[in-house]
Amino acid sequence: IGGMPILWHIMKEYSYYGYHEFIICAGYKHHIIKKWFADYYFYTSDMEFDFSKEEPMSVIDYHTEPWKVTIVDTGMYTKTGGRIKKIQDYIGDQSFLMTYGDGVCDIDISKLVSFHKGHGKIATLTSVEQKQMKGTINVDYDNSVRAFREKSVKDNALINAGYMVFEPDIFNYLDEDTILETNALTKLAGEGELMSYHHTGFWQCMDTLQERNALEKLLEEKRAPWVKW
Repeated sequence: IGGMPILWHIMKEYSYYGYHEFIICAGYKHHIIKKWFADYYFYTSDMEFDFSKEEPMSVIDYHTEPWKVTIVDTGMYTKTGGRIKKIQDYIGDQSFLMTYGDGVCDIDISKLVSFHKGHGKIATLTSVEQKQMKGTINVDYDNSVRAFREKSVKDNALINAGYMVFEPDIFNYLDEDTILETNALTKLAGEGELMSYHHTGFWQCMDTLQERNALEKLLEEKRAPWVKW
């Protein structure tokens, strides 16, 4: 988006609230992510190349963030929970934030963390309303249409938008084959250890070209709600 990876946009969101240390659970094309960060100075800083010197390249002005980025190859086909389990040694015995790599949001992360600390449970996820875009039909057992109506606000459903906060106890619910959403979070919910922080502002995933173009348009028109920095 705007010439920068969506991953960079997400990291900028967290960095705006003072979170500068990141662990990326990479897999597919992890080498490209590593190379992008390895070349980050070239993308963001002013450089001088003086080939009369023994060391011809120098950085004149740094424009980089105060980030510490650990990129871990968690495997090509590893499940979502298994990816988090594989970074346990990097997390240690501390609370941590987790989100997916395909969506941006204007959530106040400081309020999310305060909410999490206030309830004392193992996990918090951020919920948003997924708007129903189509009309709905009611179909009877014999396949006859019994009712048809246009979409309504009542059709909206809450979905998990990511932007989670976990206590280190989450690792007790994970192994390499764990699917975070259908295994670990479901079990935590059954034990009363999962809470929802409801976000009513902007959230948008980027799973299709259409969604990417919509985000690009918001950025071009300087109407991108997630860009607070």
